[in-house]
Formats: sequence, structure tokens, C-alpha cells
Amino acid sequence: MGKRKKKSEPTVIVHLVDGTYELYRHFYGLRSFNKGKDTPFGALVGVLNGILQMIDEGATHIGVATDHIIESFRNELWPGYKTGAGIERALWKQFHPLEEALIAMGVTAWPMVELEADDALASAAKIANEDSRVAKVCIWTPDKDLAQCVQDDRVVQIDRRAKVIRDAKAIHAKFGVPPHLIPDFLALVGDSADGYPGIDGIGKTGAAKLLNQYGAIEKFPSKVLGEKREHAVLFKRLATLRTDALLFDDVDELQWRGPTPAFESFASKFESPKLLSRAIDLSNKLQGK
Repeated sequence: MGKRKKKSEPTVIVHLVDGTYELYRHFYGLRSFNKGKDTPFGALVGVLNGILQMIDEGATHIGVATDHIIESFRNELWPGYKTGAGIERALWKQFHPLEEALIAMGVTAWPMVELEADDALASAAKIANEDSRVAKVCIWTPDKDLAQCVQDDRVVQIDRRAKVIRDAKAIHAKFGVPPHLIPDFLALVGDSADGYPGIDGIGKTGAAKLLNQYGAIEKFPSKVLGEKREHAVLFKRLATLRTDALLFDDVDELQWRGPTPAFESFASKFESPKLLSRAIDLSNKLQGK
């Protein structure tokens, strides 16, 4: 009998970036230095440089999710859910140019309309995780919503701000519940950033205790939540990320192969020639030039 072919080990590491968070992070980070004099594309250039830094450090397969508009289907479910109200004009004006610049730089971008950037990250993580060539999926965001996507040490959450990588054990240690119960946890304690209050009288410790005792909210005895059960189930729906967005068919679509010819005009518009030269240098490096 002939020898069986040895199954090749998965080698691809997929990096999924929360573009909306990164834009906010760079915008307000610059505020501490520019004394309120915002440059038109300062935060945007910061995000692009951050992506190039990831590539320089070895990232090959990258997808960036953004909120093309802030509102989503969740606004129809709960009137208090977050909206675009209050976003500073100087920040908002960089949202759409960022999406266009990412694509011109050769990076896969998913501008979300009916769904949110978080839903795109969750969907992309699911697609990538199901690919046998993928060794690890890294979700770059501190957003606690994305903790529900973590699986063992294969799908992890990277919190750049805290400089930590969280696998399933780390998520459990942080919240007191495993990743799959994060939507239930958030439903009970609320999420002020997303605009829903949670259930009165239930804090983080109490929520973790209830979930570890009974499991998902739907399994709670009726006496536990009483008339608040309906709101708890609704909040869980708000907290549960969608994983059915059809973003790509093959992880090869996420591989960075260098900037497109259109990127030169973007770098000129952003008054950042170094951005173009850096992208070209990295592309040449990848091609062995």
C-alpha cells in the first residue's frame, strides 16, 4: 500500500480590524497633541499607517470592517440604541475616505450599512475559522461584544490599548463567563456604549453567577427575571452579533498584494507622501525586490 499523503498544517493567520474603533482611537489620540486643531485626514492616515505596521510585522491576510453609517437594524428594535448623533464633524468626514483609501491601498474593507462593523468582524471570523488553511484568527478590537467570537486559542481578541491577547480562558477570567455567554452577560449588565441599560439590580458579579448556574437567559427559571425577562431577551438580541454577512468566499481574497495605482492620488490628497513610499516599499519587500 502506498503511503498516505501527510495533511499540510494550517499556516494562514487572518487579521480582522475594527476600522471604526481605530479611527476614533487615532482621532482622539491626536487631540491630545493638536490642541483641538484637527487636520482633515490625520486620524485616517494614522489608521492606514497602523495597517502598514501590521503588514511590516508579518500580517499577510487582513480585513477591515467599518460603519458606513452608524445606525443598523438594531435601532428598529430599541429606540435608545446608539446613533450617529454627536459624532464630531471632523471625525465623521474621515469615515468614507478611510474606506476608499483602504481599498486603494490594497486592503480588503467592508463598509457596513444594515449591519454594523462588529457584525462584519463576527461574520469574517466565522468564515475564516471554517477554512482548514487558517491557523488563527485575530480580531483587533477591545470591544466587549467581540468577546463572544473567541474560540479556544484559535479565534482570539487582541486589545491593542491594553496590549493583551485574549483567548477563551482570558475571556472567562475577565467576564466570569465563557465566550458563548457574552451576549447574555451584556444583556443583563447593559452596554452604555451601545445604548441599552441591562436589567436593574443585576451587576457583573450577579450576572456571571446566574449564567454559570442556569446557562443562557432563556433557561432561567421564570422567577429569576419575572416581568423583566422580555427586556433581557431583547437586549440579548441587541448584543448578539450577526455571523451571516457574505463578505468573502476564500481567505485568499484577504491577502495583501500591495497598493493599487489609485493609492498615489490618495496619498497626495492626504498630504502624506511617506504613506505611499511605505506601502510601495512593503510591496517590494513581499515580492523580493
